[in-house]
Amino acid sequence: MKKIFAGFILPLLIISSACLTSCKDKSSAKQKKEEKQQVEVIQSQIEKNVYPLPTSAEVIKMLTEFEVGYSIGITNPVENTKKYFTNQKRAMNLGAFGADLSYATLYNQVQEVLDYLEAIKSLSNELNMSKVYKEDLYTEIKQNFDNRDTLVKILTSEFNDTYAYLYDNDQQPLALLVVGGAWIEGMYLTTQVSDAAYQVAGISKVLLEQKKSFDLYLEITKPYLNDPMIGDFVKLLDPVNKVYEGLGTSLTEQNINDITKVIVAVREEIVK
Repeated sequence: MKKIFAGFILPLLIISSACLTSCKDKSSAKQKKEEKQQVEVIQSQIEKNVYPLPTSAEVIKMLTEFEVGYSIGITNPVENTKKYFTNQKRAMNLGAFGADLSYATLYNQVQEVLDYLEAIKSLSNELNMSKVYKEDLYTEIKQNFDNRDTLVKILTSEFNDTYAYLYDNDQQPLALLVVGGAWIEGMYLTTQVSDAAYQVAGISKVLLEQKKSFDLYLEITKPYLNDPMIGDFVKLLDPVNKVYEGLGTSLTEQNINDITKVIVAVREEIVK
């Protein structure tokens, strides 16, 4: 709902600003600058608690469109929930389990969906986020197993609600860790769908497009780098940043292998 609201109101604000400017032929450059700043401030206020990146559900839906089969055993085992004792680990893996839930859901893996919903519920409770978890989420998913577009909307809504809850309750670092954990797990699933991911038509495009998301993620973490949890996490992402910095407008087999290698290494640190 917040994304819809932002998408609806922002164009109106921009158009209104433009109309005001055109009606004032004698408006000074200073006035125009102030109007632009007002629009940007409102935009920031609207979007600050909206999930900032494409969700893993949106990324994984692309995999299903490439007709890549479901790979058993590549997701984070739900038993690992017992190992996460710090809020940093819980938040990162809440995001990771969200990506795993998306993967299981979009491939109609009923038992796995139930397992990951339970894992997410457990971590949510430990993070004092029990209000975010919807008891009827499985029913909603089950009723729409044959409609991937609807499933993506359902899952995206869950990502949005989780992020917004943390952000609205002054837990921005934890919110960013959830996003980061989901991004890494989504990338991991993407690179692990085949023994030779570079041979899967379309994978290269997905991985290259995720560079934009990664750059945006680093940008939105900057105000929180003094927070130890965010500072440590961004440092963990350094190898990913180095690989992405060296890419061009297309990916070679070596590029994909390099991305896969660093994602595997970072992901191991998150889920262990």
